[in-house]
Amino acid sequence: MQLRLDALDTHLAKGLASLYVVFGDEHLLAQEACDRVRAAARAAGFTERNVFTVERSFDWSSLLGATQSMSLFGDRQLIELRIPSGKPGKEGADALKALAATGNPDVLVLVTLPRLDAATQKSAWFTALADGGVSLRIDPVERGQLPNWVAQRLMQQGQRVAPGEEGRRALQFIAERVEGNLLAAHQEIQKLGLLYPQGALTFEQVHDAVLNVARYDVFKLNEAMLAGDVGRLARMLDGLKGEGEAAVLVLWALTEEVRTLLKIKRGAAAGKPLAMLLRENRVWGPRERLVGPALSRVTESLLEEGLALAAALDRQVKGLTGAPPATRRRPALPPDPWDGLFELAALVAAPAKRDAARAIGA
Repeated sequence: MQLRLDALDTHLAKGLASLYVVFGDEHLLAQEACDRVRAAARAAGFTERNVFTVERSFDWSSLLGATQSMSLFGDRQLIELRIPSGKPGKEGADALKALAATGNPDVLVLVTLPRLDAATQKSAWFTALADGGVSLRIDPVERGQLPNWVAQRLMQQGQRVAPGEEGRRALQFIAERVEGNLLAAHQEIQKLGLLYPQGALTFEQVHDAVLNVARYDVFKLNEAMLAGDVGRLARMLDGLKGEGEAAVLVLWALTEEVRTLLKIKRGAAAGKPLAMLLRENRVWGPRERLVGPALSRVTESLLEEGLALAAALDRQVKGLTGAPPATRRRPALPPDPWDGLFELAALVAAPAKRDAARAIGA
Protein backbone atom coordinates (compact mmCIF):
# COMPACT_ATOMS: atom_id res chain seq x y z
CA MET A 1 0.00 0.00 0.00
CA GLN A 2 1.33 3.44 -0.91
CA LEU A 3 0.73 6.12 1.69
CA ARG A 4 0.94 9.90 1.40
CA LEU A 5 3.44 11.50 3.73
CA ASP A 6 0.81 13.78 5.26
CA ALA A 7 -1.29 10.71 6.14
CA LEU A 8 1.49 8.93 8.05
CA ASP A 9 0.56 10.17 11.53
CA THR A 10 -3.08 9.12 11.10
CA HIS A 11 -1.97 5.71 9.86
CA LEU A 12 0.44 5.17 12.78
CA ALA A 13 -2.23 6.16 15.29
CA LYS A 14 -4.43 3.33 14.01
CA GLY A 15 -1.72 0.65 14.30
CA LEU A 16 1.56 -0.48 12.77
CA ALA A 17 2.16 -2.48 9.62
CA SER A 18 4.93 -5.09 9.69
CA LEU A 19 6.92 -3.47 6.85
CA TYR A 20 7.62 0.14 5.82
CA VAL A 21 9.49 1.34 2.74
CA VAL A 22 10.63 4.99 2.64
CA PHE A 23 12.19 6.18 -0.61
CA GLY A 24 13.19 9.56 -2.02
CA ASP A 25 16.04 12.07 -2.10
CA GLU A 26 14.54 14.69 0.22
CA HIS A 27 16.67 13.66 3.18
CA LEU A 28 15.03 15.86 5.81
CA LEU A 29 11.52 14.59 5.09
CA ALA A 30 12.69 10.98 4.76
CA GLN A 31 14.51 11.21 8.10
CA GLU A 32 11.45 12.71 9.78
CA ALA A 33 9.20 9.98 8.37
CA CYS A 34 11.57 7.28 9.64
CA ASP A 35 11.73 8.96 13.06
CA ARG A 36 7.93 8.85 13.30
CA VAL A 37 7.90 5.14 12.44
CA ARG A 38 10.65 4.47 15.00
CA ALA A 39 8.77 6.38 17.72
CA ALA A 40 5.56 4.46 17.01
CA ALA A 41 7.53 1.20 17.03
CA ARG A 42 9.07 1.97 20.44
CA ALA A 43 5.65 2.85 21.83
CA ALA A 44 4.34 -0.50 20.56
CA GLY A 45 7.08 -2.44 22.32
CA PHE A 46 9.68 -2.85 19.55
CA THR A 47 12.51 -1.95 21.89
CA GLU A 48 15.39 -3.77 20.20
CA ARG A 49 16.82 -2.19 17.04
CA ASN A 50 19.14 -3.70 14.44
CA VAL A 51 20.48 -1.72 11.47
CA PHE A 52 21.78 -3.26 8.23
CA THR A 53 23.42 -1.20 5.47
CA VAL A 54 23.73 -2.82 2.05
CA GLU A 55 27.24 -2.48 0.68
CA ARG A 56 29.39 -4.57 -1.64
CA SER A 57 29.38 -8.25 -0.58
CA PHE A 58 26.50 -7.69 1.84
CA ASP A 59 25.37 -10.93 3.50
CA TRP A 60 21.66 -11.09 2.75
CA SER A 61 21.27 -14.32 4.72
CA SER A 62 22.15 -12.43 7.92
CA LEU A 63 19.23 -10.09 7.27
CA LEU A 64 16.77 -12.92 6.67
CA GLY A 65 18.10 -14.73 9.72
CA ALA A 66 17.52 -11.66 11.89
CA THR A 67 13.91 -11.39 10.78
CA GLN A 68 13.24 -14.98 11.76
CA SER A 69 15.09 -15.17 15.06
CA MET A 70 13.78 -14.20 18.47
CA SER A 71 15.56 -11.67 20.64
CA LEU A 72 17.68 -13.06 23.48
CA PHE A 73 15.46 -11.26 25.99
CA GLY A 74 12.20 -11.80 24.14
CA ASP A 75 11.88 -8.16 23.04
CA ARG A 76 10.15 -7.25 19.83
CA GLN A 77 12.64 -5.85 17.36
CA LEU A 78 12.81 -3.11 14.73
CA ILE A 79 15.05 -4.04 11.80
CA GLU A 80 16.23 -1.20 9.57
CA LEU A 81 17.57 -2.00 6.12
CA ARG A 82 19.34 0.83 4.30
CA ILE A 83 20.06 0.48 0.58
CA PRO A 84 21.89 3.72 -0.38
CA SER A 85 22.40 2.71 -4.01
CA GLY A 86 18.80 1.65 -4.56
CA LYS A 87 20.15 -1.43 -6.38
CA PRO A 88 20.00 -4.65 -4.34
CA GLY A 89 21.25 -6.90 -7.16
CA LYS A 90 19.85 -10.31 -8.02
CA GLU A 91 20.58 -11.96 -4.66
CA GLY A 92 19.22 -8.93 -2.86
CA ALA A 93 16.10 -8.83 -5.02
CA ASP A 94 15.34 -12.45 -4.11
CA ALA A 95 16.00 -11.72 -0.43
CA LEU A 96 13.71 -8.68 -0.48
CA LYS A 97 10.89 -10.71 -2.01
CA ALA A 98 11.36 -13.31 0.72
CA LEU A 99 11.46 -10.54 3.34
CA ALA A 100 8.16 -9.12 2.08
CA ALA A 101 6.55 -12.56 2.39
CA THR A 102 7.81 -13.14 5.94
CA GLY A 103 5.22 -12.36 8.56
CA ASN A 104 6.64 -12.18 12.07
CA PRO A 105 4.48 -10.21 14.54
CA ASP A 106 7.53 -9.61 16.75
CA VAL A 107 9.56 -7.98 13.93
CA LEU A 108 8.96 -4.65 12.22
CA VAL A 109 11.08 -3.89 9.13
CA LEU A 110 11.92 -0.37 7.90
CA VAL A 111 13.57 -0.20 4.46
CA THR A 112 15.07 3.09 3.24
CA LEU A 113 15.98 3.79 -0.38
CA PRO A 114 16.95 6.81 -2.48
CA ARG A 115 14.75 8.18 -5.24
CA LEU A 116 13.77 5.37 -7.62
CA ASP A 117 12.97 5.67 -11.30
CA ALA A 118 9.71 4.38 -12.74
CA ALA A 119 11.27 1.12 -13.97
CA THR A 120 12.67 0.28 -10.53
CA GLN A 121 9.32 1.02 -8.89
CA LYS A 122 7.80 -1.61 -11.20
CA SER A 123 10.46 -4.22 -10.46
CA ALA A 124 9.42 -7.48 -8.82
CA TRP A 125 11.35 -6.86 -5.61
CA PHE A 126 9.99 -3.34 -5.05
CA THR A 127 6.45 -4.39 -5.94
CA ALA A 128 6.73 -7.19 -3.38
CA LEU A 129 7.83 -4.74 -0.69
CA ALA A 130 5.10 -2.22 -1.53
CA ASP A 131 2.40 -4.91 -1.61
CA GLY A 132 3.68 -6.54 1.58
CA GLY A 133 3.65 -3.37 3.66
CA VAL A 134 3.41 0.41 3.44
CA SER A 135 5.47 2.49 1.01
CA LEU A 136 6.12 6.20 1.44
CA ARG A 137 7.45 8.16 -1.55
CA ILE A 138 9.20 11.32 -0.39
CA ASP A 139 8.76 13.92 -3.11
CA PRO A 140 10.82 17.12 -3.11
CA VAL A 141 9.20 20.37 -2.07
CA GLU A 142 9.02 22.34 -5.31
CA ARG A 143 9.79 26.04 -5.42
CA GLY A 144 6.14 27.01 -5.76
CA GLN A 145 5.23 24.97 -2.67
CA LEU A 146 8.05 26.32 -0.52
CA PRO A 147 6.33 29.41 0.98
CA ASN A 148 3.40 27.30 2.22
CA TRP A 149 5.81 24.67 3.56
CA VAL A 150 7.70 27.37 5.48
CA ALA A 151 4.42 28.77 6.87
CA GLN A 152 3.39 25.31 8.10
CA ARG A 153 6.75 24.77 9.79
CA LEU A 154 6.54 28.16 11.50
CA MET A 155 3.05 27.27 12.73
CA GLN A 156 4.38 24.05 14.29
CA GLN A 157 6.65 26.13 16.54
CA GLY A 158 3.95 28.68 17.38
CA GLN A 159 5.02 31.39 14.93
CA ARG A 160 3.50 32.96 11.85
CA VAL A 161 4.28 35.77 9.45
CA ALA A 162 2.44 39.07 9.56
CA PRO A 163 -0.88 39.12 7.70
CA GLY A 164 -1.30 40.48 4.19
CA GLU A 165 1.39 41.60 1.80
CA GLU A 166 4.11 41.84 4.46
CA GLY A 167 3.63 38.17 5.34
CA ARG A 168 3.67 37.04 1.71
CA ARG A 169 6.84 39.06 1.20
CA ALA A 170 8.46 37.42 4.23
CA LEU A 171 7.60 33.90 3.04
CA GLN A 172 8.90 34.64 -0.45
CA PHE A 173 12.11 36.05 1.07
CA ILE A 174 12.69 32.87 3.08
CA ALA A 175 11.90 30.68 0.06
CA GLU A 176 14.41 32.57 -2.09
CA ARG A 177 17.13 32.11 0.54
CA VAL A 178 16.61 28.39 1.17
CA GLU A 179 15.54 27.03 -2.24
CA GLY A 180 16.98 23.60 -2.98
CA ASN A 181 18.29 23.11 0.56
CA LEU A 182 15.44 21.83 2.72
CA LEU A 183 17.67 20.83 5.63
CA ALA A 184 19.04 24.36 5.79
CA ALA A 185 15.47 25.68 5.51
CA HIS A 186 14.55 23.60 8.57
CA GLN A 187 17.53 25.02 10.46
CA GLU A 188 16.68 28.61 9.53
CA ILE A 189 13.09 28.13 10.70
CA GLN A 190 14.33 26.67 13.97
CA LYS A 191 16.63 29.68 14.33
CA LEU A 192 13.62 32.00 14.04
CA GLY A 193 12.03 30.02 16.87
CA LEU A 194 15.09 30.60 19.05
CA LEU A 195 15.49 34.29 18.24
CA TYR A 196 11.90 35.45 18.51
CA PRO A 197 8.92 34.59 20.75
CA GLN A 198 5.80 32.84 19.56
CA GLY A 199 3.41 34.96 17.55
CA ALA A 200 3.71 37.07 14.40
CA LEU A 201 7.07 37.75 12.74
CA THR A 202 7.72 40.99 10.90
CA PHE A 203 9.51 41.12 7.56
CA GLU A 204 12.40 42.96 9.22
CA GLN A 205 12.85 40.16 11.76
CA VAL A 206 12.88 37.53 9.00
CA HIS A 207 15.23 39.60 6.84
CA ASP A 208 17.72 40.06 9.69
CA ALA A 209 17.74 36.39 10.72
CA VAL A 210 17.58 34.24 7.59
CA LEU A 211 20.84 33.52 5.78
CA ASN A 212 21.20 32.89 2.07
CA VAL A 213 21.66 29.11 2.11
CA ALA A 214 19.99 28.28 -1.21
CA ARG A 215 21.47 25.49 -3.31
CA TYR A 216 20.54 25.55 -6.95
CA ASP A 217 20.16 22.72 -9.43
CA VAL A 218 21.20 23.30 -13.03
CA PHE A 219 18.22 21.29 -14.20
CA LYS A 220 15.77 23.61 -12.38
CA LEU A 221 16.96 26.55 -14.48
CA ASN A 222 14.62 25.55 -17.30
CA GLU A 223 11.60 25.81 -14.99
CA ALA A 224 12.49 29.39 -14.03
CA MET A 225 13.11 30.23 -17.67
CA LEU A 226 9.81 28.75 -18.86
CA ALA A 227 7.93 30.42 -16.00
CA GLY A 228 9.31 33.83 -16.99
CA ASP A 229 10.74 34.39 -13.49
CA VAL A 230 13.66 36.67 -14.30
CA GLY A 231 14.50 37.40 -10.67
CA ARG A 232 14.79 33.71 -9.83
CA LEU A 233 16.88 33.13 -12.95
CA ALA A 234 19.34 35.82 -11.87
CA ARG A 235 19.60 34.35 -8.35
CA MET A 236 20.06 30.82 -9.67
CA LEU A 237 22.78 31.78 -12.13
CA ASP A 238 24.60 33.84 -9.48
CA GLY A 239 24.34 30.90 -7.06
CA LEU A 240 25.58 28.35 -9.59
CA LYS A 241 28.48 30.60 -10.51
CA GLY A 242 29.37 31.06 -6.83
CA GLU A 243 29.23 27.30 -6.24
CA GLY A 244 31.71 26.74 -9.06
CA GLU A 245 29.30 25.03 -11.44
CA ALA A 246 30.70 24.53 -14.94
CA ALA A 247 29.38 27.18 -17.34
CA VAL A 248 29.41 24.64 -20.16
CA LEU A 249 26.88 22.46 -18.27
CA VAL A 250 24.61 25.44 -17.63
CA LEU A 251 24.82 26.39 -21.30
CA TRP A 252 23.92 22.85 -22.33
CA ALA A 253 20.82 22.86 -20.10
CA LEU A 254 19.60 26.21 -21.41
CA THR A 255 20.34 25.33 -25.03
CA GLU A 256 18.44 22.05 -24.81
CA GLU A 257 15.40 23.93 -23.53
CA VAL A 258 15.57 26.48 -26.35
CA ARG A 259 15.98 23.68 -28.89
CA THR A 260 12.99 21.81 -27.43
CA LEU A 261 10.83 24.94 -27.55
CA LEU A 262 11.77 25.50 -31.18
CA LYS A 263 10.81 21.92 -32.11
CA ILE A 264 7.46 22.28 -30.36
CA LYS A 265 6.88 25.71 -31.91
CA ARG A 266 7.49 24.36 -35.41
CA GLY A 267 5.38 21.30 -34.72
CA ALA A 268 2.47 23.44 -33.51
CA ALA A 269 2.77 25.61 -36.63
CA ALA A 270 2.45 22.42 -38.69
CA GLY A 271 -0.81 21.60 -36.94
CA LYS A 272 0.29 18.94 -34.45
CA PRO A 273 -1.52 18.86 -31.07
CA LEU A 274 0.49 20.27 -28.17
CA ALA A 275 -0.03 17.13 -26.05
CA MET A 276 1.54 14.98 -28.79
CA LEU A 277 4.46 17.38 -29.17
CA LEU A 278 5.11 17.35 -25.41
CA ARG A 279 5.27 13.54 -25.40
CA GLU A 280 7.51 13.43 -28.47
CA ASN A 281 9.95 15.88 -26.88
CA ARG A 282 9.90 14.18 -23.45
CA VAL A 283 8.39 17.15 -21.63
CA TRP A 284 6.68 16.19 -18.36
CA GLY A 285 6.36 17.18 -14.73
CA PRO A 286 6.37 20.91 -13.87
CA ARG A 287 7.68 21.79 -17.34
CA GLU A 288 4.54 20.40 -18.96
CA ARG A 289 2.30 23.19 -17.66
CA LEU A 290 4.94 25.89 -18.25
CA VAL A 291 5.66 25.23 -21.93
CA GLY A 292 2.34 26.64 -23.20
CA PRO A 293 2.77 30.12 -21.66
CA ALA A 294 6.43 30.17 -22.73
CA LEU A 295 5.51 29.41 -26.34
CA SER A 296 3.08 32.33 -26.33
CA ARG A 297 5.92 34.69 -25.39
CA VAL A 298 8.42 33.69 -28.07
CA THR A 299 8.48 33.51 -31.83
CA GLU A 300 10.25 30.99 -34.01
CA SER A 301 12.76 33.60 -35.14
CA LEU A 302 13.50 34.55 -31.53
CA LEU A 303 14.27 30.92 -30.66
CA GLU A 304 16.53 30.67 -33.72
CA GLU A 305 18.30 33.76 -32.44
CA GLY A 306 18.70 32.01 -29.11
CA LEU A 307 20.41 29.04 -30.75
CA ALA A 308 22.76 31.40 -32.58
CA LEU A 309 23.60 33.05 -29.26
CA ALA A 310 24.13 29.61 -27.68
CA ALA A 311 26.56 28.66 -30.46
CA ALA A 312 28.60 31.81 -29.83
CA LEU A 313 28.53 31.23 -26.06
CA ASP A 314 29.71 27.66 -26.62
CA ARG A 315 32.92 28.95 -28.15
CA GLN A 316 33.31 31.53 -25.41
CA VAL A 317 32.85 29.18 -22.42
CA LYS A 318 35.27 26.69 -23.99
CA GLY A 319 37.89 29.40 -24.38
CA LEU A 320 38.02 29.20 -28.17
CA THR A 321 39.25 32.22 -30.07
CA GLY A 322 37.66 33.78 -33.06
CA ALA A 323 34.13 34.27 -31.75
CA PRO A 324 31.76 35.24 -34.55
CA PRO A 325 31.24 38.99 -34.97
CA ALA A 326 28.10 40.70 -33.75
CA THR A 327 25.16 40.87 -36.13
CA ARG A 328 21.77 42.60 -36.09
CA ARG A 329 20.18 39.47 -34.68
CA ARG A 330 22.99 38.68 -32.27
CA PRO A 331 24.82 41.57 -30.56
CA ALA A 332 28.35 41.24 -29.22
CA LEU A 333 28.78 38.81 -26.35
CA PRO A 334 29.29 40.19 -22.83
CA PRO A 335 32.86 39.77 -21.53
CA ASP A 336 31.63 37.46 -18.73
CA PRO A 337 30.08 34.24 -20.11
CA TRP A 338 27.68 34.12 -17.16
CA ASP A 339 26.16 37.41 -18.32
CA GLY A 340 25.70 35.79 -21.72
CA LEU A 341 23.99 32.80 -20.09
CA PHE A 342 21.57 35.15 -18.36
CA GLU A 343 20.87 36.87 -21.68
CA LEU A 344 20.10 33.49 -23.27
CA ALA A 345 17.73 32.51 -20.47
CA ALA A 346 16.05 35.94 -20.42
CA LEU A 347 15.45 35.66 -24.15
CA VAL A 348 12.82 33.04 -23.34
CA ALA A 349 11.81 34.27 -19.88
CA ALA A 350 11.15 37.91 -20.75
CA PRO A 351 11.67 38.69 -24.45
CA ALA A 352 9.54 41.85 -24.24
CA LYS A 353 11.80 43.35 -21.54
CA ARG A 354 14.88 42.40 -23.53
CA ASP A 355 13.53 44.07 -26.68
CA ALA A 356 12.52 47.18 -24.72
CA ALA A 357 16.02 47.44 -23.23
CA ARG A 358 17.56 47.13 -26.70
CA ALA A 359 15.26 49.84 -28.05
CA ILE A 360 16.32 52.22 -25.28
CA GLY A 361 19.98 51.50 -25.97
CA ALA A 362 19.62 51.88 -29.71
